[in-house]
Amino acid sequence: MAINYTHLEDCINALYKTMRINKPHQLEITQIANHLQLKIHYSSFSLRMGNVIVLRNSSKQREWQSFGHEVGHYLGHEGNQMKMFYMFLELQEWQANAFAYHFCVPTFMLEEIKNPTVYEVMDLFNVEYEFAMNRLEMYERKMYDARIYN
Repeated sequence: MAINYTHLEDCINALYKTMRINKPHQLEITQIANHLQLKIHYSSFSLRMGNVIVLRNSSKQREWQSFGHEVGHYLGHEGNQMKMFYMFLELQEWQANAFAYHFCVPTFMLEEIKNPTVYEVMDLFNVEYEFAMNRLEMYERKMYDARIYN
């Protein structure tokens, strides 16, 4: 069954194709950061300043998820969040979170797995349980909608 990708899914798919990344084991912070000309530092907090991403020292899964979130800000947002109206800040955080789910667990890779489970998503994409559960629910809703509307 063919599913229609959202604009976000199309952009992430195109981004990974330019990096020749098409399998979950290729999703690696250093390689992606190099391609995007990002500098990665580790500290006790996470943030992005220009092309520098600071990741909080944590588990590899949490670091990967935070990296996805910060790349979402890097590719999609401008300005100083400290000076933003709170509703605009909330919008940017929501957008970066949505980006992270699709960036860390791309739809085009999920499609390659027959009936993926939460534990498979955790293992293949190096994400935490709750992140995998949320992403799988997004994907399953998308597949359900595709069956209804096709």
